[in-house]
Amino acid sequence: MITYYRDRSVLVTSAAIQVDGRSYPLPDLARVWHRRGERSWRILAGRGALLATVGIPVVLALCGVIAALAWRTTALNRLAVIAVAALVGMLTGPLLDYVLEHVDRSYAHGAHEYEIWAEPRGGEGWRGAPVRLWHTRDALRFGQVYRAIQRAVENHAPRRAVPPAHRGRP
Repeated sequence: MITYYRDRSVLVTSAAIQVDGRSYPLPDLARVWHRRGERSWRILAGRGALLATVGIPVVLALCGVIAALAWRTTALNRLAVIAVAALVGMLTGPLLDYVLEHVDRSYAHGAHEYEIWAEPRGGEGWRGAPVRLWHTRDALRFGQVYRAIQRAVENHAPRRAVPPAHRGRP
């Protein structure tokens, strides 16, 4: 038996797909497909909030530079305000790396719910209706599981024997 994927809740082998203790033998599956669900606005709002944390210090630094240039004060005071504003802008560098890493992770995990469905062979099995095998919001994990299922199904498909007359002879 070949194992194509294994984690804490999903096991894909050359014999079956097991999800949370339930087993779906490959010979019983006529068709397997995936579906992307609706977008999660909560995840998108969180992504926007992360990006705003980077933009706010930069905007404040620009406002400080503009205000320093607009004030009627000595050149030394203007230079001091511009220096402080530039320092605030530069301090976002380490913050930028941290925040963009989290934004990148949010894209890797996705903003949709992903589902894997199967149809039983011959209309038998799960009362003849398609069944949702598995679902997740983690796009990266979904891709790994779905590709493992594709490989298992492709390798499980019965191969047709090539007639003896066509085995490499002209």
